[in-house]
Amino acid sequence: MQYIQLAAAHLVQHVLEHGRNLNQVLDDTLRSNPHWKSGERGALQDLSFGTLRHYGQLRVMLQQLMQKPPEDSRITLLLLVALYQLQYSQTTPYTVVDQAVRAVRHLNGRLAGLCNAVLRNFLRQQDDLLRKAEASQEGRYNHPLWWIKQLQAQYGPEVAGQILQAGNQHPPMTLRVNLRHHTLAEYQALLQHDGLSAQALSTSALLLDKPVGVDELPGFRQGWVSVQDAGAQQAAELLDVQDGMRVLDACAAPGGKTAHLLERHAIELHALDHDGKRLKRVADNLHRLQLSAKLLTGDAAQPATWWDGQPYQRILADVPCSASGVVRRHPDIKWLRRPEDLASFAAQQLRIVQALWSLLAPGGKLLYVTCSVFAAENEDVVTAFLTQQRDARRLPCAGQRLPTATQDGFFYALLEKI
Repeated sequence: MQYIQLAAAHLVQHVLEHGRNLNQVLDDTLRSNPHWKSGERGALQDLSFGTLRHYGQLRVMLQQLMQKPPEDSRITLLLLVALYQLQYSQTTPYTVVDQAVRAVRHLNGRLAGLCNAVLRNFLRQQDDLLRKAEASQEGRYNHPLWWIKQLQAQYGPEVAGQILQAGNQHPPMTLRVNLRHHTLAEYQALLQHDGLSAQALSTSALLLDKPVGVDELPGFRQGWVSVQDAGAQQAAELLDVQDGMRVLDACAAPGGKTAHLLERHAIELHALDHDGKRLKRVADNLHRLQLSAKLLTGDAAQPATWWDGQPYQRILADVPCSASGVVRRHPDIKWLRRPEDLASFAAQQLRIVQALWSLLAPGGKLLYVTCSVFAAENEDVVTAFLTQQRDARRLPCAGQRLPTATQDGFFYALLEKI
């Protein structure tokens, strides 16, 4: 198991020191180790995701245990992985310490004794270390301090604390039932027949009591169901699409909202994304669901390079953002983002909406969407756009949806061209 600890520390290092996306480096690692068993792959995912999910707390505790970190950052990261195991996993403490010492010996033999001492001191002082970590905002909330202060200023301490704590939980697994095949109740019965239980969240959303692999879901390969957060499923309803319309899904990858629109309506849909590889994921999703759309590669802010000149009656603008509303699914985001990123995203979002607006037919509607909880990317962008665009008005819509136990955080604003 020591090689799993080493691999997890390597993944965390790529995120924290090289700014890499955790899912990407995890996929690269698993592809390079095809002989690993399913349990080993699952353990690697748990250790890397868990260490980053609780990185704030783990780092504060390690700082109390070591006056000066080793010059070799790999040792520090390996200790953080081991602390995560000792605090949050079911592995016996003896096994965790033994494996960590062996792993450190593999990297730098002279530091094996230090590793052993640090981890055993943690076990002896665990309760006191946890209390001291709780006194630090980064240790308590497991987010960067700038992020914590931004939310506190925007929402107040109590609501900000709820948002931060929600971001540290394991994400729920929510299904979107393809109503072309089954009603919600019918698919719920299929789940029950297979020993799976789920609660209804809407006319198409089911929250599984326990996450499972997609191949355990009845009819997944046949397109009966997809995995999609309940908050994300609101987009297809809020866009107010009718059969026969010409619709653009800008920034479409990976294709969940694209597919949902096509499941609900008989429409001419164009799915746009700037990344051809990500657009391939849209194609794969549509193929599984036996749906079709015109796929376009291009920059949403530069429609002259891909638009055919025919106006759209509806546009879904799910724009790039900080992804601060979905950090429980992507804990690396907390540590990759910087304060200045919010202004950068906001400028990009405004450019995209301004460019897409010229593609919208009179009387048409554009749904502005982010998976962010920061006003700088949400209300502020919409306000700036409406100030500049005199032929736009805002319609009643969901607005800011904060992360809860059953859904991620999203922002929705519906704009009509007058």
